Amino acid sequence: QVQLVESGGGLVQAGGSLRLSCAASGRTFRSYAMGWFRQTAGKERELVAAISWSGGRTYSADSVKGRFTISRDNPKNTLYLQMNSLKPEDTAIYYCAAVKGGDLRYLLNEYDYWGQGTQVTVSS
Repeated sequence: QVQLVESGGGLVQAGGSLRLSCAASGRTFRSYAMGWFRQTAGKERELVAAISWSGGRTYSADSVKGRFTISRDNPKNTLYLQMNSLKPEDTAIYYCAAVKGGDLRYLLNEYDYWGQGTQVTVSS
């Protein structure tokens, strides 16, 4: 089992940057594929980016490609999401999620563990 705690959200102007972090408990973090999701009121939670256990494979949604970068530091048990050139439409609650097993996962219901979320607000 793994517990996830996100941090790094906040209020930023359009065009600005934020880096989200997700700290994972336990000594088996490297056994998990990870993802960042986001959700706004009235909408389904959507995948933003995903990463394999080693960090060797990544995926980014078209809406964030070229602006957001997912990465992980396995010795530090930490997942990151670097968000650049932020837009008002990026405003959402951002969640990190984990699934046992190494390869990329794309579907919400494939993930077993979730953090509590961190709010990102981008002003125009």
